[in-house]
Amino acid sequence: MDPSSSQSPKAASPTPATAPAPLLSAEAAAAAGILPASHWADQPLPEEHADDDSASTIGSVLSSTASLSSTIFQYRTHHGRTYHGDIGNAEGWEPNDQRHLESMDIAHHCFTVCYGGKLFLSPLDTKKVQKVVDIGTGTGLWAIDFADEFPHTEVIGTDITPIQPSWVPPNVQFELEDCNQEWTWTDNTFDFINIRMLIGVVEDWYALFRQAYRTCKPGGYVESFVCSCHFVSDDGSIKPGTALDQWGNIWAQGGKKFGRTFDIYEEDLQRKGMEAAGFVDIDFKDMMVPIGVWHPDKDAAERGLWWKMTLDMDLEGYLNYVCHSLLGWKPEETKAFCAHCKKEWNDPNIHGYVMARIAWGRKPE
Repeated sequence: MDPSSSQSPKAASPTPATAPAPLLSAEAAAAAGILPASHWADQPLPEEHADDDSASTIGSVLSSTASLSSTIFQYRTHHGRTYHGDIGNAEGWEPNDQRHLESMDIAHHCFTVCYGGKLFLSPLDTKKVQKVVDIGTGTGLWAIDFADEFPHTEVIGTDITPIQPSWVPPNVQFELEDCNQEWTWTDNTFDFINIRMLIGVVEDWYALFRQAYRTCKPGGYVESFVCSCHFVSDDGSIKPGTALDQWGNIWAQGGKKFGRTFDIYEEDLQRKGMEAAGFVDIDFKDMMVPIGVWHPDKDAAERGLWWKMTLDMDLEGYLNYVCHSLLGWKPEETKAFCAHCKKEWNDPNIHGYVMARIAWGRKPE
């Protein structure tokens, strides 16, 4: 008998696992105008200077204000970063590890600056507001700030991942909820529903606002804040094929493939969704958000400073999932693209910005 024929099947070498194919083929990416990863790796990269990252210092200060939970669930990993565990049909593109939480904390202040130091723009009668929900609360800072400012209001913050502080004001609670699923609250529950920066998260914005309408009390308000993912410049300083030019295209194509659009601003989904759901007295505020402090207007420059700090804190974390899942990029390739993004928005001759919108509407009494 041939000795080799008696070899146990268990002794055979296992077949290496094959990485899943990117959602967008190289041909489809080229047709969509997305440059290959090699384009960024082949260009000279700017030198990295750890001392230049002012966001790390500010992020350390902000993150020290809360003890963030990280051990409740077993998180999934993606190229060395952790993401939320499975809840419903939720699939988050943002990491939930400590580095990204610091960026999210800075983002809360950034958004507050965009609101002119306020937590909302809806014309609420705050003396009558009894119950509020923050959909997609993230690290929970908005819910905590609202609860501190209005201690007699019950505030609920929901998210798909438990990254909120373990200590909170007595009128705050956090719940694990997927906003794309049927909301678990009864009709006419909330006086105010806050929906902030759920770009690339919501499967159906019309369904989201229908849920908000159902659970909002008559006379209550829903408010939504989003930004565009497309950098533009009025003076043509963002050139075709540059990193900032490519940025929006990558996100837009990712939204199409994920089935959760990043183009809420461009598609006017806040206003359309609120109107279709039945909200009235719909109003909104649009604003320019520069990247960096190049803008001569003081308020715009302040928005730009904090927006840049938010992204600088964990730029690779923001791009890791979409670049890998959509385009099949390796971590070092995403890092190269990030370096070119930073180089461009640190260039005082490039005057890039995105548009952002705060929209609100009232449920008829």
